[in-house]
Amino acid sequence: MAIFVVVLVYLFFGVAEIAFERIGFSREEFVIILALTFIGSFINIPVTRITNVENMVDYREVRVFWVTYRIPQSTRKQISTLVIVNVGGAIVPTIVSLFLLVSHPSLLGYAAVGLLVSSVIVHLVARRERGVGIVTPAFIPPIAAAIISLLIAPASGAAIIAYVSGSMGALIGADLTNLRGITKLGAPVVSIGGAGTFDGVFLTGIMAVLIVSIH
Repeated sequence: MAIFVVVLVYLFFGVAEIAFERIGFSREEFVIILALTFIGSFINIPVTRITNVENMVDYREVRVFWVTYRIPQSTRKQISTLVIVNVGGAIVPTIVSLFLLVSHPSLLGYAAVGLLVSSVIVHLVARRERGVGIVTPAFIPPIAAAIISLLIAPASGAAIIAYVSGSMGALIGADLTNLRGITKLGAPVVSIGGAGTFDGVFLTGIMAVLIVSIH
């Protein structure tokens, strides 16, 4: 099992390095980005606290003749949700995307179109699950970003557009556009960019670049 895990980690780093090389980063720059993503995944910056009064369904237990019945009853509770931004899952991909666009100003128009379409697609497939958060199918955002970049971007810039559209589209379409009414999920904390080391935003950008590269 230990050897299997080591092999998987090695393969992941190799694939991620190839993806970042496709969009113009050197090996040293990739190591820095990966290190910042890993370290930043443990850093969450509080942004705001959303408070709202929601209708909640609670249950009252009544025991009759040795039988316990659960009777539902509607109550109104004040729910407070803290919105935080994960450095590794949100800020680092945003900085990387901005750096790519500043370095390639001719791709700004393509990136704007790709980001808009990708964000709309991700928002449409994202679902709010009570007690879980915002759930998005893993493969739809990168595939959508890759297809969009291949359709609108020049061949030399398709990988960059795929990364920007994939990572930022996942961030905007899944997280930012679903903040309204987030208190209904009943979660005390909501993280923009996720709280995992390799969040969906990070993986989406890599997968989108790899799909374009294979094409």
